[in-house]
Order: sequence, then C-alpha cells, then structure tokens
Amino acid sequence: MSDGIARVSVRILEKEYHISCPLEERSDLLDSAEYLNNKMREIRDTGKVVGLDRIAVIAALNMANELLRVRNRDNSLETDVGNRLRILRERVESALERGQQLEL
Repeated sequence: MSDGIARVSVRILEKEYHISCPLEERSDLLDSAEYLNNKMREIRDTGKVVGLDRIAVIAALNMANELLRVRNRDNSLETDVGNRLRILRERVESALERGQQLEL
C-alpha cells in the first residue's frame, strides 16, 4: 500500500471485508462498518427478512431515510434561524434609524 492508505478489515454479519481508505478516514470507516453491522443484525434478528442482499438493501433504505430526516430537520432549523436573524436585523436597523435604544 502507498503512504497514507490504510487497509482495513471489517466484519459485517459474520463476513469479512477488506477495504482500503485514506489513513485519516480509518476510524470513520470502522465506525460506519459497526453501525451498518448493527443495523443489519437488527433486521436479520426480526426474522422477517431473509438473505444477505435483502438485509443489506433494507438497512441501506433505513439509513437513507435517517439521513434524509436529519437533512430535512437541519434545513428547517437553518430556515428558522435565518428568519429570526432577518427579524432581528430589521429591528436593529429600525431602531438605529429612529435613534432608539433596542429592547431585546
């Protein structure tokens, strides 16, 4: 392996995978593999889904759903903060125009 590249072994549902990644991403890769393994085990242990491929697809769909929910929540927070900042800016500008003390 060239400098700066790590070869990492991860175990997901009792199957080992060898993955290369930048050294600085090794920890994130291990955390991601552990998270995926836990999600896939949860699905497998319900007994409702059979087969590694199907379990992997269901886990991926669940994780994508989680990601989209977090993004939507972040977008909502960003919009809310933006609106609040706009209102505060308008109040400050208005107070400055009138030469008044601003009450927060």
